[in-house]
Amino acid sequence: MATVRIWSDAEAEADAHVKAVFDDIRATRKTDFVNNVWRALANQPAVLESTWAQVKQVMTRPGALDPVTREMIYMAVSIANGCEYCVHSHTAGARAKGMTDEMLGELLAIVGLAAQTNALVTALQVPVDPEFKA
Repeated sequence: MATVRIWSDAEAEADAHVKAVFDDIRATRKTDFVNNVWRALANQPAVLESTWAQVKQVMTRPGALDPVTREMIYMAVSIANGCEYCVHSHTAGARAKGMTDEMLGELLAIVGLAAQTNALVTALQVPVDPEFKA
């Protein structure tokens, strides 16, 4: 259960600030769907607006990383951080942008391997090779 109210479309329509952000989410994503993270953040309109601006800037602008790679990186970090919501939402986003089952399998193998080797290296307190600090 959410710890905050999840705003309905009617509630969002009644608040000009929230409505503007929801409208931009819909326009940017070319969908009528506004997911629950934005509906929860609507309880703090300034946080809603700034968070959406950051997500929009990082995840939708053209850049060196293609959209599916961006979503897969977001998935990997969300897995590492244990955020069920973000794992599911960005898996759906990656699939919508072209991630295949084979790509997902490889990503999960890499995340699992990194978690294992990170834990080993941390436990062993292995010093970083000077060549890697260049």
